[in-house]
Amino acid sequence: MANRHVEVFTTGCPGCAPVVELVEDMAGPGCEVAVRDLRSDANAADRAAEYGLARIPAVVVDGELAECCRSGQGPTREGLTAAGVGRCG
Repeated sequence: MANRHVEVFTTGCPGCAPVVELVEDMAGPGCEVAVRDLRSDANAADRAAEYGLARIPAVVVDGELAECCRSGQGPTREGLTAAGVGRCG
């Protein structure tokens, strides 16, 4: 199984740090996790626009916005599992 590429978009908001920790905890060795801080990553805003992100924090797995982030619910362990985080390589 190929590695999964997981991107976590953040702005340093109070709800962002727990999402980053959750993704890193779930990811395992076969996931490549990139934290994209919209405040300091010059390309993060462009990438967020490409993915159509409307809320932050948000998680994108292999180029697809996780359904839990699309629905307005926000990142959850269950939603990230359904998106493939934790089933990496």
